[in-house]
Amino acid sequence: MHALLLAGGKGTRLLPYTTIIPKPLRPVGEIPMMELLVRQLRASGITKIFVVVGHLGSLIEAFFQDGAAFGVSMQYLREKQPLGTAGPLAAALALLGETFLVLNGDLLTTLDFAELARAHRETGADATVSVFPREVRSEFGVIEQDSTGRLTGYREKPVRTFSVSMGCYAFRRDALLPHMQPGEPLDMPELILRMHEAGANVRCHSQPCRWLDIGRPEDHHLANEWFAQHRDEFLPAKP
Repeated sequence: MHALLLAGGKGTRLLPYTTIIPKPLRPVGEIPMMELLVRQLRASGITKIFVVVGHLGSLIEAFFQDGAAFGVSMQYLREKQPLGTAGPLAAALALLGETFLVLNGDLLTTLDFAELARAHRETGADATVSVFPREVRSEFGVIEQDSTGRLTGYREKPVRTFSVSMGCYAFRRDALLPHMQPGEPLDMPELILRMHEAGANVRCHSQPCRWLDIGRPEDHHLANEWFAQHRDEFLPAKP
């Protein structure tokens, strides 16, 4: 199985840290976050990785080179203009195998990628979205009322749990072909909805794991704390 890493974004939410270092090369502990993903993919049995690069992409290419130092083969796809989180897939489909993974290049997770791939195949899915439970606490007391204005409930700062996308996907290549065109800007939510509305078999996959979207400086600080506390969970042995 192949994997495609999306590493072309500008990381604007992490400015000024991403002014001279692309977000995927920002370290967690002493290790760039994308290196953790590459090592985890290798430990899952994936040895061919394609990387979409854009902003400061030459630094990513210089760091990983052909991937041999990490036990994988790496090939780079350069964006001439930003195409969103799904748009780059169209140009890569001819290179990818029949089934492949797509990952954001700035994740911190202990998701078992081999288990994701297995579930994708066993369910016969056209697309599989890895999901994670996320709690959102209201800052206010929430009033419930009926159509006449009569109070029916009052909950102080309730907590709701949502399933959110982890930025980890599995796809069947032929199922994607009708839904995208090379050079078309496209984000992943729109692609997934296009497939769903066309009747494709789109599945959700959940497993116990750690996951953090490193979007803001405070997320990066938390990622470093997690890594220090649970290093062995995030860092598989080198091949």
